[in-house]
Amino acid sequence: MTHLAVSKLRKSYDGRDVVAGLDFELVPGECFGLLGPNGAGKTTTLRLILGLTQPDGGNITLLDHDVATHAREARARVGVVPQLDNLDPDFTVRENLLVYGRYFGMPRHDLEQRIPELLDYAGLTTRADTRIQTLSGGMKRRLTLARALINDPDLLFLDEPTTGLDPQARHLIWERLRQLMLRGKTLLLTTHFMEEAERLCHRLAIMDHGRIIAIGTPRELIVAHIEPEVVEVYGDGAEDWAASTGTRLAERCEKHGETVFCYARDAHALAANLADQNSVRYLHRRANLEDVFLKLTGRELRD
Repeated sequence: MTHLAVSKLRKSYDGRDVVAGLDFELVPGECFGLLGPNGAGKTTTLRLILGLTQPDGGNITLLDHDVATHAREARARVGVVPQLDNLDPDFTVRENLLVYGRYFGMPRHDLEQRIPELLDYAGLTTRADTRIQTLSGGMKRRLTLARALINDPDLLFLDEPTTGLDPQARHLIWERLRQLMLRGKTLLLTTHFMEEAERLCHRLAIMDHGRIIAIGTPRELIVAHIEPEVVEVYGDGAEDWAASTGTRLAERCEKHGETVFCYARDAHALAANLADQNSVRYLHRRANLEDVFLKLTGRELRD
């Protein structure tokens, strides 16, 4: 059983492939991450899946509906948290939920019963009659998440849900998303925060130039694509140290800005050598999803 099946999905603009033959599936109850640098095709993929953009080829089955012919029916069981909050500033917190629920044709009586539960979930019960302009960024994001749940969806699309939030607000959103998964909801998450993907996602796909270049659990991708230990070396002497010593003791070294990243199966020799160096500082850590992401998609800035 799948909640979403995408096969050979394609979309191009002005002769450039934005989505170039994607294949992936979501099973009920999982959080699936869609990662990639700017311009990788993530947002276009979401629009195609929701039936908001017409594909050039491929098939999409969303909650047992063929999106090409029954997108509206599929969307009735989907919730969407967009990149940017699009709450109505003329309405209160409660009114935003009420009006959005009416878009789904929900009776007012049902909405009046559902809204208190969603306000409690978002931690906004005492703000129910507050105008949107007075809410903090974290409150607005929690309200946007609660609004996406108004129709009790089976599948929730989250497009960079914690961008711009402080660490406390981000952790609170993560906890709310874990609660949804415990209730059996399925999540499709796009994010630029690798820690977020590593914490929340059961599986994830890394996209670049419209293609999936790696797919698996966070741990599987780390084991498959990167050495297990990383030493980050900083300071004026980092480049000279890397040329004379780092490349000899590590499997691989990469320089980015003022930092040299040394990747090794066993970094004890690197750390022991650096402990005697006065011209550099260093950080010894385990490899993580960000290391995989940068190795596969590159370190150059994308606009």
